[in-house]
Amino acid sequence: MVRVLEDLSGWSSRRLNYWSGLRSRLEERKARAPLFKEENLERIKDLHRAWTKRYEESVRAAPERKSSFVTTSGIEIKPLYTPLDISWLDYETDLGFPGEHPFTRGVYTSMYRSKLWTMRMFAGLGTPEDTNRRFKFLLEHGESGLSLAFDMPTLYGYDPDNPRSEGEVGKCGVSVSTVRDMEVIFHGIPLDKVSVSMTINAPAAVLLAMLIAVAEKQGVPMNVLSGTTQTDILKEFIAQKEWAFTPEAHLRIIRDMMEFCTKNMPKWHYISVSGYHIREAGASAAQELSFTLMDGFTYVDLGVSSGMSVDEFVPRFSFFFNSTMNFFEEIAKFRAARKIWATVLKEFYGAKNPRSLTMRFHTQNSGASLTWQQPLNNIIRTTIEALAAVLGGTQSLHTNSYDEAWALPSEEAVLVALRTQQIIAEETDIPDTIDPLAGSYFIEWLTEQMFEKALDYFYRIDELGGMLQAIEAGFVQREIHEVAYKTQLSVERGDSVIVGVNKYVIPDEKPIRYLRVDERVRDVQLARLGEVKKSRDRERVAKALDRLRWAFEHEEVNVMPYIIEAVRSYATLEEIMNVGRELFGTWQEPQIV
Repeated sequence: MVRVLEDLSGWSSRRLNYWSGLRSRLEERKARAPLFKEENLERIKDLHRAWTKRYEESVRAAPERKSSFVTTSGIEIKPLYTPLDISWLDYETDLGFPGEHPFTRGVYTSMYRSKLWTMRMFAGLGTPEDTNRRFKFLLEHGESGLSLAFDMPTLYGYDPDNPRSEGEVGKCGVSVSTVRDMEVIFHGIPLDKVSVSMTINAPAAVLLAMLIAVAEKQGVPMNVLSGTTQTDILKEFIAQKEWAFTPEAHLRIIRDMMEFCTKNMPKWHYISVSGYHIREAGASAAQELSFTLMDGFTYVDLGVSSGMSVDEFVPRFSFFFNSTMNFFEEIAKFRAARKIWATVLKEFYGAKNPRSLTMRFHTQNSGASLTWQQPLNNIIRTTIEALAAVLGGTQSLHTNSYDEAWALPSEEAVLVALRTQQIIAEETDIPDTIDPLAGSYFIEWLTEQMFEKALDYFYRIDELGGMLQAIEAGFVQREIHEVAYKTQLSVERGDSVIVGVNKYVIPDEKPIRYLRVDERVRDVQLARLGEVKKSRDRERVAKALDRLRWAFEHEEVNVMPYIIEAVRSYATLEEIMNVGRELFGTWQEPQIV
């Protein structure tokens, strides 16, 4: 694993100079006012001073309802925004047009006027048969892309017969241990006609191999498959904590996935750089933006260091963001993310392909904002968060179900969540104009604030030697913990209101009816696993695992073909992952104090 570390070294020091130069350019632009005439700005200053006096008098008569008005990122919100707050913006440099650099206003020229966002509802529960039924239910009701959720054992790379799996099989997603399970999940679902997103990270290469094997049985070659594996292991070390090996070992496998898919799977997005889980861990919007983009830059470093050109592999990067109740800050975050990605890829990495510069992202509304108290309120929360995602220009969207604070969603709840998107798309005029909030003094100012907050974090992380070093030192985790702690204190004090939780509470509220996963799921999965192990060619499995071990031992060898062969032999997920565990060991997180 040493070569991966060597390949990544040096990028941070080079980026430090770039961040300094970018910051200087921002300051230079602020010294002038290209967007408005100077005489008009002077007149607005006079009018603003007069209005401020009247505002202060009004507040003395009727005090403000809160002691402070700040975003999750600690950005203080003023009572009013005017051209004075964005006078320094340069339209061409900072905003541009949709589908053109810097893509602040959207990655596609016609956006939703030509094609609505993909409605991709996160689904996966119980047995593969249960998930197959749920997928077909969603497709029948208008879903336009599948998103597969796995249970906890699968996410860690364990089979259902492992003692660690007891009590978790099929509970928070579907249980998968062999390609036989994947065959059942996609039975009757043509993989050449539907895109598939898989939320899987540590064993991402194995689950992708399983999908390839299932597609082969359907007569669908891998170069036709479209969809995404999340694969983003860095955010696992930061937030979700579902890793299997050391960071270096995981990065080597991700590098091999990138190379393999670049050559063989032109429609596959092999990594979805994920801020969602970082935000769910308690991060602010600015932290989600900053840490996600730095993870993305690290994967770019990885690909370039392996010998690929930026324009060869980056066009199939995608991103995954959270959308919370901080409505305007979320919109500003999405717009700033596109601008930063396009700027850095063009200026620092020298990307020339427009698809390398366009940040395409999926959005899911916040699970952390859902409450088990008064769960029907979650329908309103989901609607507001979905609106922020659409107004921010997302390419696909998952809306949470109102009962997810209790359990996996019921069919009724997931249908309401899907209908929420469909109503926004079909019954309103929201998709009819592109980036409708552009030009808002507040939105443009807040977008730039997010840009600058991210730039500060980029510099601090690269001072530590880069994202991998920042994670290993516990810096990123510590930053998130501090914000999460302050946020919780604010809720407990009542400074931050959560309707139905710390205000407008209903005493003695009765539980709702919610989905309960059948406890027999584990028995079903153990029986299927046993059948597979009895019927498979044991010698073929042993040889495939031996060849995989050899590939893992030789870093110059791409491991993907060997993982695919192991999957075809019906080796189990845990058997494949254990080869890596034995060779690479695992990783101990630093103590966060």
